[in-house]
Amino acid sequence: MTMNHKQDVLEHGPFFHGTKTALKIGEFLEPQHFSNYQEKKSNYIYFTATLEAAKWGAELAVSKAKERIYIVEPLGEFEDDPNLTDKRFPGNPTRSYRSKAPLKIIAELGSWERHSEEEIDHMLISLKKLREEGIDVIYDSFQEDDLIG
Repeated sequence: MTMNHKQDVLEHGPFFHGTKTALKIGEFLEPQHFSNYQEKKSNYIYFTATLEAAKWGAELAVSKAKERIYIVEPLGEFEDDPNLTDKRFPGNPTRSYRSKAPLKIIAELGSWERHSEEEIDHMLISLKKLREEGIDVIYDSFQEDDLIG
């Protein structure tokens, strides 16, 4: 669901972004940087209103760096992330969003409980299977947006 009117509010937050990138309070996460998950630049910046989804973001990001979860503030309009909403799950149960506008880093969570190694391994195996089947597509281009609605 894209915000069509300035008064539309999808979510009030708080919002989180899981990654393995070290950032400072006050810095910005912006589109057109390399994705946490694929070897390409992303047209959007992705975030969530659930700690659970942010944990997966940090744990599954492609890097050997420290896992981090930031509390972020969207600085522009945002929409439901089509990669985790109606294309895969009815509605938006993961409360996942994306924006073409930057996110401001407000704070970093000092500690949080990781998923178990078994859960992470299971997720990695599932993602590998999707890649092998050619269905690990991340809908990220502006042309694809026209198809999503």
